[in-house]
Amino acid sequence: MLITLALNRFRKWLIYRETVRELDRLDDRDLTDLGIGRADIRAVARQAAQ
Repeated sequence: MLITLALNRFRKWLIYRETVRELDRLDDRDLTDLGIGRADIRAVARQAAQ
């Protein structure tokens, strides 16, 4: 049970980090096309990892 919980948290963290990394690579114009501001990247990544 504890291992499963830890693995799930780790997977969510990996999704969060990958999402942040991919969105950080985009330029401001691409982010605007997606409707995301640079300041919103971490919030979007948190939502993606839920």
